[in-house]
Amino acid sequence: MTDFMLPEGTPDPQALGKVASLPLAQMSSRLGTPEPVGIERTRYRTIWISDVHLGTKDCNAGMLIDFLDRTDSETMYLVGDIIDGWRLKKKFYWPAEHNDIVWRLLKRAKRGTRIVYIPGNHDEMFRQFTGLNFGGIEIRRAAFHDTADGRRLMVLHGDEFDAVMLSQRWLAFVGDWAYVTTMKLNVLVNGIRKALGKPYWSLSKAAKHKVKNAVEFIGKYEEVVAKAAGERGVDGVVCGHIHTAEMREFVFDGQNIEYWNDGDWVEGCNALVEHHDGRMEILHWPDIVAARGGVAEQAQDTDTAPADSPEREAA
Repeated sequence: MTDFMLPEGTPDPQALGKVASLPLAQMSSRLGTPEPVGIERTRYRTIWISDVHLGTKDCNAGMLIDFLDRTDSETMYLVGDIIDGWRLKKKFYWPAEHNDIVWRLLKRAKRGTRIVYIPGNHDEMFRQFTGLNFGGIEIRRAAFHDTADGRRLMVLHGDEFDAVMLSQRWLAFVGDWAYVTTMKLNVLVNGIRKALGKPYWSLSKAAKHKVKNAVEFIGKYEEVVAKAAGERGVDGVVCGHIHTAEMREFVFDGQNIEYWNDGDWVEGCNALVEHHDGRMEILHWPDIVAARGGVAEQAQDTDTAPADSPEREAA
């Protein structure tokens, strides 16, 4: 399926339609990891994932494939930065495992799952197709979701509220370089941990919780996003963007606002899910893999990674 990329490595948005038109049998013949048969799936009412960064070597494809093979839902939201256009413009990279992920998403749509794709800043080239439907995948600039217990949630990627992205874009690329360096160290550390039989551990995630500026940035970002949700009269917001899975509650003008961030599939490997009774939960997939005694292979190459530095957290 690499033929749906332009020669210079910039993803072609119309390729979604081209790929979606292929028979699933033909697409499956190109897979690196075929979908397993006979695995029991945990079914949720809704799943949110974001910040996959397909097209980079630090996309944790093995972990995400494992997640997609073991879960299902009535509705699925792809909350931005699914494809990393920034990186693909610099250097083309698209292994078979990234095809596996696209194929699994399209297969979900074909079997009846409603999939809503909300492009982020790294895949902003898809925003021009807002309102269109490719292979059962709806492209939206933002969305509203009604939970089973009656709450109304605003869903968006979240870069709209990143002051650095809006006013000082050059700092975003400085942060991008800093994050690349951190991720290279992360790969080295986890290579050693894997050789010692230890589970996956995110160096950059741990660093973000230790660095004062990063913590302050995340806290301010969460507050601004939650306030925007309150101004729109909804009960909460779901976003991605900063690679930090979190649930917090805020109060604005006497109204309780829930803030949910679904994390990422580069470091933390998180997903946000809604159970059938409306209960929300953040899944930390590496912990689930470790608990069942299984192994989901990690991407171990060191080349490029999406931006997510303490200076801007704008992945």
